[in-house]
Amino acid sequence: MTAEYAPLRLKKNEERRLRAGHLWVFSNEVDVAATPLPSFEPGQAVEIQDARGRALGTGYVNPNSLICARLVSRDAKHPFDGSYLVHRLKVALSLRERLYAEPFYRLVYGEGDGLPGLVIDRFDDVYAVQITTAGMEVMLEAVLAALDKVVKPRAVLLRNDSPVRKLEGLDLYTRAAVGEVPDEITVPEFGAQLSAPLAGGQKTGWFYDQRDNRALLGRYVQGARVLDVFSYVGGWGIQAVRAGAESAVCVDNSSTALDYVEKNARDNGIAERIGLMEGDAFEALRALREERERFDVVIVDPPAFIKRKKDIKSGIEGYRRINQMALQVLERDGFLISCSCSHHLKRDVLVQQMNGAARHVDRSLQVLAHGYQSADHPMNPAIPETEYLKAVFARAVNA
Repeated sequence: MTAEYAPLRLKKNEERRLRAGHLWVFSNEVDVAATPLPSFEPGQAVEIQDARGRALGTGYVNPNSLICARLVSRDAKHPFDGSYLVHRLKVALSLRERLYAEPFYRLVYGEGDGLPGLVIDRFDDVYAVQITTAGMEVMLEAVLAALDKVVKPRAVLLRNDSPVRKLEGLDLYTRAAVGEVPDEITVPEFGAQLSAPLAGGQKTGWFYDQRDNRALLGRYVQGARVLDVFSYVGGWGIQAVRAGAESAVCVDNSSTALDYVEKNARDNGIAERIGLMEGDAFEALRALREERERFDVVIVDPPAFIKRKKDIKSGIEGYRRINQMALQVLERDGFLISCSCSHHLKRDVLVQQMNGAARHVDRSLQVLAHGYQSADHPMNPAIPETEYLKAVFARAVNA
């Protein structure tokens, strides 16, 4: 057994998923006779063992969570500690430096980078860190020390306000951990300069995950009138106009987000081609339909409608409804770009809802391309949950 790590033993054959590459242990997979879960502290480091006591690796446990343990290191010589964090950060950094010319990317993507419970976004020398598990919360100081050793941040913001922390028994908070954290960040993307609020923004401040999909806009938007629904600070709409669209209208229910759309349009020299519409997306689409407004391209990029399995039915209905309303303001033979960041929603189910919505308004759908999360969100093929983002590029023709 690895020194200083208590054993967490699994039932017979319950190690198969871990050996196949997954990192999660569910509470019903633990041999509670050999290693009772109540004997562990939330976030405690453990050696995860198979039913015969053979080590599978080290990680951490939370006896109060359905996912009661997460495997971090499979190498007994390199257990989950500060030195291992430094190693994994270096491995993650080397990938991003190969992929991106500028230091703006998701540096760590949880399980995709072998560090479950940890997300780090990089904005040059400013970093936003999000911790979602008790095990990583226990290691917070070690995470900050590893960051300092690997990248020497000027400022670090802890965005530990995700509701998922409640499942781990953790408090929600946002605070500066290192240096003076700026109010906003500016991200370069394909020649544009796009600003967003940091501490007061959505998620960790910016959506790097859609970058590769926004790069595909040029082939669809030439000379088009574009509607960007759930626009946030205008990533899609601004890039659509820069890629050749005649104009774009950005819809969001946050006045702060739309203030940033206006700023980003101005900073990129396209202010006269960007319109703003504040309000609930469904209400805005209804109003546009009633006003007989039509767009050549409609982009729908909502927040997750399905956060938990029990939300699947209502969430699917939400995707059906938002796509139907988008189609009702889409010009003849127009392009619909529909997205989902709900990992519980299967890609084919999203397409089915888009198609059902099209048929309901007497149109036929042609699926032209599929988009995924950007490469700084690497997917682990053994962990389906690491593939969450879906973008479907389609044309809606009259039936």
